[in-house]
Amino acid sequence: MNDDADQQHPVPAARPDVAVSAGYAAGRLRRALHTSLTHPDPAARSRAAGRMEKWRAVLAGMADGTLAVGSRTPVAGLPAWVTPEVVRGGFATGTPAAGGPLAPYEEEAARRAGVPADRAALFAHALTEDGLAGLWQLLDSGRYEVALPEEAALLTVAWLVRADDFDAASELVARLRPFADRLRFLPRPADRPAADPNAVHRRTVGEAAAALRSRRPKEAVEAQREALSVWRPFDDELLAYWLPRIDAEAAAPARTGVRDGGARAPRTAAPCAEAARLLERYRGLAANHTRCGRHRDPKSNTGIMLRALEAAAAGRRHEPRLAGLLRHAVASAVAKRGRPGSPEHARLRAEQARQAAQPAHHRIAAAIADRLAELDQGAGTPDVDGPVAPIGAPEAEATGLPAGTAVPPRLRQVVAGALSAPPETLVERGLVPSAEVLAALVPQLVANATAARHADPALRTLAAATYRAFRNRRSLLLLHYAHQVRVDELPWVKAVAAHGTDADTGARARAAAHAALRRVGDLAVGAFPGTLLPNPLVREMSHLAQQAELSAPFTEELAADIFMGGFTPKFLAAARTAADLLDGSLYARYYGIDCAAVRSMAVVHAAEGLGSPARRPRTVAAFDRLCAERAGGDAGRSWSPAANGTVIEQAQILTTHNLAVLVRYADVAPAAGWEALAGECLAAVCRLVTRVQGHPRPLGTLKDAAYAWRQMLFHLSLCPPDRQAAFVEHAAAEAARQPWHTAARLAPAVAGLRLVAAGGAFEADGTALGGLARRFQGWTTAGHWMRGRPAG
Repeated sequence: MNDDADQQHPVPAARPDVAVSAGYAAGRLRRALHTSLTHPDPAARSRAAGRMEKWRAVLAGMADGTLAVGSRTPVAGLPAWVTPEVVRGGFATGTPAAGGPLAPYEEEAARRAGVPADRAALFAHALTEDGLAGLWQLLDSGRYEVALPEEAALLTVAWLVRADDFDAASELVARLRPFADRLRFLPRPADRPAADPNAVHRRTVGEAAAALRSRRPKEAVEAQREALSVWRPFDDELLAYWLPRIDAEAAAPARTGVRDGGARAPRTAAPCAEAARLLERYRGLAANHTRCGRHRDPKSNTGIMLRALEAAAAGRRHEPRLAGLLRHAVASAVAKRGRPGSPEHARLRAEQARQAAQPAHHRIAAAIADRLAELDQGAGTPDVDGPVAPIGAPEAEATGLPAGTAVPPRLRQVVAGALSAPPETLVERGLVPSAEVLAALVPQLVANATAARHADPALRTLAAATYRAFRNRRSLLLLHYAHQVRVDELPWVKAVAAHGTDADTGARARAAAHAALRRVGDLAVGAFPGTLLPNPLVREMSHLAQQAELSAPFTEELAADIFMGGFTPKFLAAARTAADLLDGSLYARYYGIDCAAVRSMAVVHAAEGLGSPARRPRTVAAFDRLCAERAGGDAGRSWSPAANGTVIEQAQILTTHNLAVLVRYADVAPAAGWEALAGECLAAVCRLVTRVQGHPRPLGTLKDAAYAWRQMLFHLSLCPPDRQAAFVEHAAAEAARQPWHTAARLAPAVAGLRLVAAGGAFEADGTALGGLARRFQGWTTAGHWMRGRPAG
């Protein structure tokens, strides 16, 4: 729900018939309360307690009217540009993210300036000659950080003053002053300038080091280590004690001629000092090594030998049952591991000793964290191989780890996450596992493309820092076709929007934005061809298109549970783009799209929109009806998420969910080729459908499979006809090679694909050949035809 941003244009007033229930917030509060009381990890309980307080604030604000959930300005008294504190689901807590107690750097700034430690005094000092001089120094050095957009505000004022734009500076100060006592407008001083703009990283070196230091001993591993290093050797001591005695007793009847129906139990006439010493040793081991409990099981071989040892130490004769159990325990131990001292026993114990001597991963992790401590903690690192080299001799002496100890793959992966490199490199190395992770990295690139419109280097650095911080802002839950706050709505961004941009700089900035858009598009489509572009990534692409002055209608994935029943004009524009690209294609024929009708609809809507912007409709009624009719329902908002989902899916089919827009406006052309991407989509479909078998809630998996199938059809439609025909046969063969239940579920979809490829068409209900061929879609208001157990 957090990512369903920028859905529609805002409306003047909220509709009274739609509101957000407090039930979700109450449910999250209950979950946080339960975790805070029952979780075994104290840190987890503490985090849950923090979440609990935030959800209490949400519920209190909804109850007293200080929070308007669903609005762009959810907190009473705060304008839209103030970054709100947002919890899961897009609910604002009522607290500004840049509020709260003074940060340590603010306290230090107050101390150095000799002013009271409050934000109003810091704000006033920043506008003095000394304060501006300090801000100018930060601007020129670039040694500052902006964690929240508000922290760039006073730097922007300082830049405007230096640019002699006193009117803009004064106006900006007037916008900020009412909140100067509450919000943090000063930047954070840093020890280094901004990092390489062409490199990105998933985590900082400091975050990687913290993750390594947080590793703790694994109880199961340490129990195994204790078993191999303590209790197996002690078992050998027990066996070495009892073996000669058992052997002697077994030989006694042969020497004396006694026949008593079996070997006699070992007997003692007096307490045995050797047994007593061995028993005392056991008690000491049991007191100091408590992870293993097998030795305490009286029925185990060790437990039986210990019971017999207690009797021997006390000078008691063994009862016949215990004597028999002892003989069996000793014989079993010898049969399993060999006699102590034998070659096979020695080999086993040597291997177990080697395993027990291997250093624990948490100790190696601590040593690697010490290496990382020497690097810049606030950035990534271009070298992730050096920190994970084997343990050297000096480290071995300092840490007690054996020299030459190799770093385990899991710890290497933690360090690899701090690699600072172009995103293509991170994708190649498998460090970007999903499109969502890629979306989190892209703002680092987009920030620099956005800042390129400014000629002044200091302003470029500030603009990039502001953008990166803004993209950390969590999305709000919005209703009534409202869109999230955009970066150009921030007063300090508006104030410098027209500064330092000449014709040449503007042209270079547009070219840079277009190049970045193609780069991001190629990365997303090429690396994750079967995945829907996530909303954060769509927003970055949309922003780049705006910077490049392209009229690219990027569309977000809408949430079925808050869908308002209509689509804004950009959805129709995206459908028009797809119709132009795919008219007559396999994709259009498979989904039964009348591309000419879509183009006509777009022309009519454009004509209706001529004139005053205030008179333009906020949604496109004709497109709304088209999507609803294709979904088999009526236009308008439904209270059923499933019904809404079917309508939203039809909009995605008509628009191709941004794929056609990327081809048309960003010139996306994957290096691997469209057929290769279709093959990856097919593999994803097979993998996802395989998971349906035995899945208690398979609908989410089926939707993902249907999306991958749709994107396969798009990629395939851009291939030459002969390659399309070959791929269809390949898809049929590949589906047939899957497990029987997967092949059975895919058979109707494959039959439908072959039907359309051969020139056929589905019936109005999406089936053909008497139900043997089916159109594969994800959402349905009835039972999905892939959900049931297939015959076979």
